[in-house]
Amino acid sequence: MATYIVRRGDTLSGIAARFGLSVSDLAAANGIRPNGVLVADRSLIVPRSSGSASEPAVKDAAGSPSGPTYIVRRGDTLSGIAARFGLSVSDLAAANGIRPNGVLLADRALIVPRSSGSASEPAVTEPAGSPSGPPYPTPERVTAAQVEQVAVANGVPASLAAAIAWQESGFNNDFVSTADARGVMQILPGTWGWIQQTMTDGMPLAPASAIDNVRGGVLLLRSLLISTGGDQALAAAAYIQGLTSVRRYGIFPATQVYVNDTLALRQRFAAP
Repeated sequence: MATYIVRRGDTLSGIAARFGLSVSDLAAANGIRPNGVLVADRSLIVPRSSGSASEPAVKDAAGSPSGPTYIVRRGDTLSGIAARFGLSVSDLAAANGIRPNGVLLADRALIVPRSSGSASEPAVTEPAGSPSGPPYPTPERVTAAQVEQVAVANGVPASLAAAIAWQESGFNNDFVSTADARGVMQILPGTWGWIQQTMTDGMPLAPASAIDNVRGGVLLLRSLLISTGGDQALAAAAYIQGLTSVRRYGIFPATQVYVNDTLALRQRFAAP
């Protein structure tokens, strides 16, 4: 089994969604209540996914699961996924029959082999060293009002943007996930580049700015709202799971919990 180190701002539903699990399964594996409070720096056991119809399990030639699986999201890199699970790029590539420098296809299920480290070494670790590209984490926190201001300026519901920002990082721009997502809105480097190229209308995002990290996430959220006809629940699901995955497989049960949490938080941030 893999492990995950809880960071400030994490929610059980968000962690479950990242690993394709139900909240109840993740809670049961760790002896906690599904609606319990997570303590930062606690190590969570990530159980092997059972593989449902909406989230296919990857099997080896003998037909038995060869390890937990990870669904590739747009912007993911092999090195980032390898770092997330404490693996070398070559080991992860070999387990999936791909070249270490090959292109990853969004929504592909990757086999995650067991780490070759010692029993005391967690299977999921933080990426080593400084980020190699933007966006860059900075020791800044933003407020709900700042997130809402950026949202309104870009035509996105303020309470929805604030709810997602809180779910993703607790408004903390110094937060870097084990998948190498960064900043307040937890944007992957590849996604950051895509946002810069397609959504900024000639006003580039500053890579080390907390407010521009918010702006990048808001621009992505605006794109998802447009693509889903303004459906805030569906846009929130696509933000965590990926729009292509949602359209292809439907909303995973764990993603639905994330959506429910987001919609509940939206009420908290709604203007009186």
